[in-house]
Amino acid sequence: MNEQKLEMLEDAFSHLDEVGKEVGFKDLTPLHGEWIHEMVFGEGDYTLQAHRGSYKSSCLAVAIALILLMNPKRNIIFIRKTDKDVSEMLGMVAKILRTGLMKDFCNFMHGKPLQIVSEGTDHISTNLWTSPMGAHQLLGIGLRASITGKHAYYVITDDICNLSDRISRAERERTKLQYDELQNIRNREGRIINLGTPWHKDDVFSKMPNIHRYDCYQTGLISTEKLDEIRQSMTPSLFAANYELKHIASEEAFFDTPPVFTDDPKLLRNGISHIDAAYGGSDFTAFTCAKRTGNKIYLYGRIWHKPVDAVLEECIMEADRLLCWPLHCEDNGDKGFLCKEIRHRGKWAKSYSENQNKFIKISTYMKKWWPNIIFLRGTDPDYINQIMDYTEHAEHDDAPDSAACCCRYWDPRWYM
Repeated sequence: MNEQKLEMLEDAFSHLDEVGKEVGFKDLTPLHGEWIHEMVFGEGDYTLQAHRGSYKSSCLAVAIALILLMNPKRNIIFIRKTDKDVSEMLGMVAKILRTGLMKDFCNFMHGKPLQIVSEGTDHISTNLWTSPMGAHQLLGIGLRASITGKHAYYVITDDICNLSDRISRAERERTKLQYDELQNIRNREGRIINLGTPWHKDDVFSKMPNIHRYDCYQTGLISTEKLDEIRQSMTPSLFAANYELKHIASEEAFFDTPPVFTDDPKLLRNGISHIDAAYGGSDFTAFTCAKRTGNKIYLYGRIWHKPVDAVLEECIMEADRLLCWPLHCEDNGDKGFLCKEIRHRGKWAKSYSENQNKFIKISTYMKKWWPNIIFLRGTDPDYINQIMDYTEHAEHDDAPDSAACCCRYWDPRWYM
């Protein structure tokens, strides 16, 4: 297709929501036209993150059909979570390609009628496509399918993150590893286009580039009454993730008000410090500095997904910087070895034997002091997130445990 015709089509396609309506998607709006336009005419990688029920997949079906028509020399690999999920999208695309409007577009652009010459639950090829390698013009595969030897100009993912990623860290990590592999099948000059809805703060969207977010309030697609109905039908944390595109602690979380910060490190001077040590596995090493002044407790926290011996020097440097000594460490797990190592380095350490249940400790001391805790700015965001996400069944609790130990120290009912 020559450039003059392409310019005419781009002008005609300035309202692609109308094209979507003509091929059967009557609920599309000018916003959806913008989404389709970006997928068809945009450059570089693109990620569309929008709330559930926002017609993302409808827009994608229209965009894929237009790409097959307008760029018949550039193939597409379309990816969903499982092979079963793929056939639905390919069926939608085939239906669009068979509409009179698409046939008219094809005659205008290529001077011949459009035909689907090969079609299956996992592939579509039109009479516009010629491949010396025998590849399909549009190939659909599940995220876990083998991609060895496959290549495409467009690599498009749609809802590769789902409920399984919300409830399983292993699934989240698996999805991210599989997403990384997609870089190997995208042609050097090609695009990766991602669509979906977030499920967890550490899901695959954390690796996706150029994210454009549209929450349930921005799109105006759901009435206030319907939103209230949806909100009542699910947990607050799930509603926030799927409709507001925000991640909040679950409804069982203890700490439901945002943390407060100060920029003054002197407020921690002559406080204490504490290490919740990890010795391998999936645990984190958490480090906390704390000082009580009046009815306020000032905290500073760091966290590492590393064993304590790899980060002990950093902990000591932070305690020195903020003048928070002694450094307290539990001796239940290592028979006092960590305390001895700190003293060996010429620093003041105190060991203690922990005999209080972790959940009770956090719910008693951290919960009590939370309204009066002020964090020093510079505290690790992951340290804060572990506290905000803490529940009785939290996957990780090293930061709230360390913070609770410090709150317990400064509480008049307890001395370490």
